[in-house]
Amino acid sequence: MKITVQQGEIQKKADEAIVVNLFKDVKPGGATGAVDKALGGLLGAVLDSGDFSGKLNQTLALYPNGKIPAQRVLVVGLGKQKDFDLEAARQAAGTAARQLQDLGVKHASTILHGTGAGGLDLEPAAQAATEASVLSCYRFAHYKSNATSKKGLDRLTVVEFDKGKIARARRGVQAGLHIAAATCLARDLINHPGNTVTPSYLARTARQLARQHGLSCKVIDETGMKRLGMGALLGVSQGSRQPARFIVLEHNKKAGGKPLVLVGKGVTFDTGGISLKPVAGMGDMKGDMSGAAAVLGAMQAIGALKVPRYVVGLVPAVENMPDGNAYRPGDVLTSMAGKTIEIISTDAEGRLILADALTYAQRYKPSGVIDLATLTGACVVGLGHEVSGMMGNDEEMAEQVHRAGELTRERVWPLPLWDEHRDLIKSDVADMKNSGGRSGGALTAAALLSEFAQDYPWAHLDIAGTARASKSSPYVPKGAVGVGVRLLTQLARDWTAK
Repeated sequence: MKITVQQGEIQKKADEAIVVNLFKDVKPGGATGAVDKALGGLLGAVLDSGDFSGKLNQTLALYPNGKIPAQRVLVVGLGKQKDFDLEAARQAAGTAARQLQDLGVKHASTILHGTGAGGLDLEPAAQAATEASVLSCYRFAHYKSNATSKKGLDRLTVVEFDKGKIARARRGVQAGLHIAAATCLARDLINHPGNTVTPSYLARTARQLARQHGLSCKVIDETGMKRLGMGALLGVSQGSRQPARFIVLEHNKKAGGKPLVLVGKGVTFDTGGISLKPVAGMGDMKGDMSGAAAVLGAMQAIGALKVPRYVVGLVPAVENMPDGNAYRPGDVLTSMAGKTIEIISTDAEGRLILADALTYAQRYKPSGVIDLATLTGACVVGLGHEVSGMMGNDEEMAEQVHRAGELTRERVWPLPLWDEHRDLIKSDVADMKNSGGRSGGALTAAALLSEFAQDYPWAHLDIAGTARASKSSPYVPKGAVGVGVRLLTQLARDWTAK
């Protein structure tokens, strides 16, 4: 979708549709009032009838019949003015864009939502509207034979009356376009099946991102991983014909200082290995690389936005399969850190590949490390699908992650990580075991990770519940969410090292 900013009056735009807004139970004013006046009070009449009230995400289509140049007027509700925030602006923009697409509109114009009576700063409001408009119109039709027969919303013009605000609006739109494109990349990677997205595919994607966005890229093959001693990662991979890859992306190394390091779990398909998963729902395990997709997407956005700090992305990429060479329950693996791990379940594989990635991160002497992983069903049971679980070892870093999550509405919720959880992964035959049982499963998984993240500020996000949507919402169609891209990008933009 092409989104541009233009100075002018929305009621004078000759387009297939124009979009205005209305707070709940508030009379039309500003640009919406100007449109209503040009329509001879048509919107006011609908309000008086009670058929439209302006509640959040409610829409109303009006047909001007030649009274203004636009073919349609779409009014989107903003909800109660006292409750309005950046997320409401996103939802309104996403709802409007999807409604336009469903109506078959290809070219439309819109005002920004909430920059007047809503009290939002113009640049983040423009970014939010842009992100939501693009993300709401996302469709994954790569494997549909008739995919090219149905076109979506191609062009959206943001109309701003105040000439002095145009530059800020354009900055916001440009940032929103970069972040939305990166989120769509993550969604694509997750939605593709496991026979397309392999560890090698992720590596090729990383190289392409590096070329396009000025990143440096290194891909370590299995021989290199053996030299590094990544026995935990290689143990998971050894049952697959798809070779493992360890991906390293670096942005703006010349900025110097200690980098922020992003780590994403990249299990491109997870059968559970010898500890085989049930058949029902196994197809969704193509999304067990959602953490990797988030890191690759974030690195794309960070590069495109030219974030003025050093950021590193690490992706351990494997496939977990149960062939005759697969690792077994009872095996002991030696990690890159030299610590040994007894295997209780081969389906607790994500923490093994992350253990070696977190050890690798130490070489950067990072100012902070954050990992994202579809790690445990236990986190879904505890927190549902609306929020990701957060554990870590540094309160200041946790607060920064939490703040980024609130700004982007990719929310996180803190969970405890205590010595009692570490006690549950003690092993009789090795330094630790990879599963502490059903009780506190998200916490014991994080306890294992914490053993490899002791030398730097660290936060772990369990995104098992938030990576995939079972139903559509205003700017998230059913399927892959791309969760983490916007949060990580915001974190990198705002990052303050100790």
